Amino acid sequence: MSGTIRQVTVRGRVQGVGYRAWIVHQAMARGLDGWVRNRRDGSVEALFAGPEEVVSDMVMLCRRGPAYARVETLAEEPANSDALNLRRTGERFSVLPTI
Repeated sequence: MSGTIRQVTVRGRVQGVGYRAWIVHQAMARGLDGWVRNRRDGSVEALFAGPEEVVSDMVMLCRRGPAYARVETLAEEPANSDALNLRRTGERFSVLPTI
């Protein structure tokens, strides 16, 4: 995999509104690798890997989210291939268990 890897944590009304499913759909449509999961604190965490421009566009989309979400904050940081390896074997983009 060449390109960039970014991890985001999204806070606000992002659980119970289809945010994870929306991320999977958007990421897969853009050919990105990665994963998404809920966190017990009510946030959603996601990791995107792919071409820099596509990953940046995905992060921008996450600032808005799906129709019923209300994003209050989004923290973004670089990640590495170790974090990417959390996804399920054989899956390009995984929904991981809540932590």
